[in-house]
Amino acid sequence: MVADEKSKERSLEGRLGYRFHARPLLLRALTHSSWANENASATDNEPLEFLGDALLGFLIAEALFTRFPDADEGALSKMKAYLVSRSSLAQVAQEVDLGSHLRVGRASRAEGRAGETLLADGFEAVVAAVHLDGGDAAARALVLRLFGPRMKGLDRAEAERQDAKTGLQEMLQAEGKPAPRYRVGATEGPPHRPTFHVDLLVEEAVVAKGKGGSKKEAEQKAARKALLVMRRAASRRKR
Repeated sequence: MVADEKSKERSLEGRLGYRFHARPLLLRALTHSSWANENASATDNEPLEFLGDALLGFLIAEALFTRFPDADEGALSKMKAYLVSRSSLAQVAQEVDLGSHLRVGRASRAEGRAGETLLADGFEAVVAAVHLDGGDAAARALVLRLFGPRMKGLDRAEAERQDAKTGLQEMLQAEGKPAPRYRVGATEGPPHRPTFHVDLLVEEAVVAKGKGGSKKEAEQKAARKALLVMRRAASRRKR
């Protein structure tokens, strides 16, 4: 069993393009809180997710700045938001088959697959683990290796469509209105897979609602709905 686990870890390392020196660090990165809750000796990966989220934001921003030196701040922000979104991180995680290596509790296993949020959070934890194990250069190389192809074929229009929050804020500013405010109305579901319900408020009036497996996802969905409503209203005014 131990040999089989090591073989699986080596397989993941091969797809990541990085071999760990401190193997317990990789194991922790793959350990979801639901598993840790059921196994007292295990330590979950949530602190690594926190660090990985910050690292990815910086490394993606750095890579975009290098690749698109003439792009303005707005374009860079939209592309970054697109690349570090839940769905984007989950897609990268799927490409390296991270889901088959994550250690999750019984309830998550019963669902038969790792969901988008689990995959994205696990990937953030792995990036942090690589950074702690191999330093800045190792984490930077990992991000460039996995995100380089996505940056090469990056479509700004698609990035703008995905980053609805920025688009909404820019539209409101153009109309002389204050920035939108997002408020969590309710949270439901088990701790390992919550669903967030978010209200989007403009001038203290709720103009759209969104729900998702993370606050960011719910906020983006609410922003897309608000953008659609505002664009339709603007179109009617032009007639």
